[in-house]
Amino acid sequence: MTADNGKPGFWDNLIPLKGGLFGPQLAGWTPGPAARSGLGCRILADQMIEAAPSVSLAADVYVPKAPGRYPAVIAFAAYSKEVQAAGAPTGNNETGSPSVFTDRGYAHVIVTRRGMGRSGGEDAVYLNDTDVEDHAKVIQWAAAQPWCDGQVVLFGASYYGLTQPQVARLRPPALKGFFTNEMCTDYFRHIAMFGGAPQPDFFALWMGANFTPFQFKLAVPPLLRAVMSHITNSPLKHLWWPQLKKRMSRIMKGFERMTPTLETRRRFASFMLDGKTRAASILPEGPSGALGDIKVPFVVVQNPGYLNLHQFGAYDLFENAGTPKDKRWLIIGPAAYDLPVYAWQLEALAFFDHLVYGTDNGYAAQPRVRYWREGAKDFCDVADWPLPGSTALRLYPASGGADADMHRLHRAPGAAGTNQWAAVPLGAIVAAGFDEVETQRLTFEMPIDEETELTGPVTLSLSFSSNEIDSYVVARTGRVAVDGTYQILSMGAIRPACRRIDAARSTATEIAIDIDTPEPLTPGVPVTLRFSLTPQPVVLKPGERLRLDVASRTDLLRSDVGHGHAQFDMQVPPYYARNTLHCGPDTFIELRHAPSPAKAGG
Repeated sequence: MTADNGKPGFWDNLIPLKGGLFGPQLAGWTPGPAARSGLGCRILADQMIEAAPSVSLAADVYVPKAPGRYPAVIAFAAYSKEVQAAGAPTGNNETGSPSVFTDRGYAHVIVTRRGMGRSGGEDAVYLNDTDVEDHAKVIQWAAAQPWCDGQVVLFGASYYGLTQPQVARLRPPALKGFFTNEMCTDYFRHIAMFGGAPQPDFFALWMGANFTPFQFKLAVPPLLRAVMSHITNSPLKHLWWPQLKKRMSRIMKGFERMTPTLETRRRFASFMLDGKTRAASILPEGPSGALGDIKVPFVVVQNPGYLNLHQFGAYDLFENAGTPKDKRWLIIGPAAYDLPVYAWQLEALAFFDHLVYGTDNGYAAQPRVRYWREGAKDFCDVADWPLPGSTALRLYPASGGADADMHRLHRAPGAAGTNQWAAVPLGAIVAAGFDEVETQRLTFEMPIDEETELTGPVTLSLSFSSNEIDSYVVARTGRVAVDGTYQILSMGAIRPACRRIDAARSTATEIAIDIDTPEPLTPGVPVTLRFSLTPQPVVLKPGERLRLDVASRTDLLRSDVGHGHAQFDMQVPPYYARNTLHCGPDTFIELRHAPSPAKAGG
């Protein structure tokens, strides 16, 4: 592989980039002294990396001002690289802040895959095998550059996080480890067919925001990026970002109306119309099932604020990677939605300092799992996930009367009974006042008498029937404070016709569902649905209430990005229907009651 390695351009580096640290940075501890600091930043713009004959990938390389050879931090994805360093609050700005890394003695390399922007080659389906091979070549290229000491690590969130386990499986020699945030491992069931249904809301938003002709042609001079960074990364962000976040749902709807490129639209049509099975989906399956090929150290961070994206991949990677157990770490942070994604940069730098500089900063002694507890607002340390010593807590829904009434959760099965809710497709026409005669969700509560920590996998089992051949079930748990304030905790979903458990793909945290072979319901005949909700550690205090809601639409139960949650609407259920929950021993929610944990950093 070759690259066009020019000297730093004068105009490109006239104004130094301003770095940004926003969002959670450290999981309950304070690292020891940094390996390097105060080294500044300069850019080598548009370095062209040969990936194949006549195909080169475009990369922006940010290096310390101080001459020398440094470890490289690579971020690789399908997105435009043009505003990654500018601090712009865009959904694809997930590489971290380059000057934060260079100041600490790292070269930060942001690479665009084939077909996007200045990169050559054809635009192809996302996360494909050629991209993975190109990623491995980029790693080896970076290691051979005069500004690199031969060691490479990976960093990034979402798409930039998904690509890391993919390439780590190939074991490029220069790769020493990776730090991935908000990621998936099974692209079919975690993204394309979440809970057995396609995701037009997410894909329309994602494609309209990132893959329009404008994005493919976008070119922002480094000087302008630097100017922008002094605005977006200034202390004023604490004033304007909360206001912008309140309007983010409307902004996202605006992106859905943007027209992607023709090839991107064809991909959308394939996802919605054809990709109903693994064999028919054009999206690669992902590394789940082959994570044992990964041998390098890593840290994986889970953001509990996601439902139908990035919900279970972190747990799959942590459980099934081939990396030695004392060389892998899991962090479950607070639910958060911030743009750009600047979260966890200091945690990553502490990990990288330990890994490639050999710094004795305390990272080697960090417990394998650290997790944020809602309610207590602190991080705790444990040796593994699920928590050693935790015990199952089964709570059984019991009918409290009319469907719209508040029902109860009990610690033992009660008398048999049923309650029903109306399943109405998203956007469907109903008569004015419909909600006065039919409820579209069931709600169950349990009062808390003593302080209780619930941390670990969350499983819902429902004895369910419908008067249709299929429907959709969405469930959430929540915490109701003494003053009545509600906080969403966990969410999960299932398509009843796709209820067969895929044991081979399941993990200790996720019940994988076999979507390939639907089994239509027989109207009126109960079946058992078992599915997982996203874990959210929580401490419940006396006087509070644990709530369980069951419905058939995500928009009836989800939160929004204004409250730190990225949870997308779905075109479900497929039919108008009346769904029935049958109370009894087969209907329960199972949580994990945690032992007294150690506080992180203690």
